[in-house]
Amino acid sequence: MRECVKDCWLKKQCCDEKECRMHLEYPEDLNCTLVAIAKYGPMTLEEVGLRHHISTVRVKQIADSALVKLKKTLDKENTI
Repeated sequence: MRECVKDCWLKKQCCDEKECRMHLEYPEDLNCTLVAIAKYGPMTLEEVGLRHHISTVRVKQIADSALVKLKKTLDKENTI
């Protein structure tokens, strides 16, 4: 677990590190994606959308785009 997450978790305070890639505006999870995952485990597209204030369809588009990028990276690494 990242240091900033450990600090926030122990203090039970929301994280102020808005530049952190794990940051999300969701105080119930201390503004941290890693805290949300630790508390709830895998989430549905709807749950992710609610936390990020975007639609379920947009979450699906982002997830699909990320999977395409990962596949390209893996294919590129396997050819080297």
